[in-house]
Amino acid sequence: MRLIVNGSKFDVPDSWQDETLLMVLREQLGFVGPKLGCGQGECGACTVHINGEAARSCSIYAIDVQSDSIATIEGLASADGVLHPVQQAWLDERVAQCGYCQAGQIMQAAALLNEEPDPDDQTIIDRMSNNLCRCGTYKRINLAIKNASQVMQTRKGG
Repeated sequence: MRLIVNGSKFDVPDSWQDETLLMVLREQLGFVGPKLGCGQGECGACTVHINGEAARSCSIYAIDVQSDSIATIEGLASADGVLHPVQQAWLDERVAQCGYCQAGQIMQAAALLNEEPDPDDQTIIDRMSNNLCRCGTYKRINLAIKNASQVMQTRKGG
């Protein structure tokens, strides 16, 4: 089985084909950004992008995405190390407390902004509502998304 993660191809032993994408990413390939939270696709800690869309890696089998493009938080920054605007906004707004859910939050937010470049507050709340944060940093998360949106629009000339 071969997976394409963050633009690179990885051969994965066939014995892992019945494992979730999350377990293959973490245990076989060493991408530890996505976290195991609930294990049922409900909390969002395991969020990655599959073909540019946010997906819960704990509820997807690796074999089902072997021809897809998978992106983790480790691949969100540019090749030269410049952080994605959402990552930078997270730092600027000091969103993280414990940090456990943050990779999933950031991946969900990046997917949101790719689909909706200038979301209003209700859209942010609706689209982020299934990503849980036990520390309750939702207000800072929303502010970071708005700030990243502005940066991304400025870069595109919008």
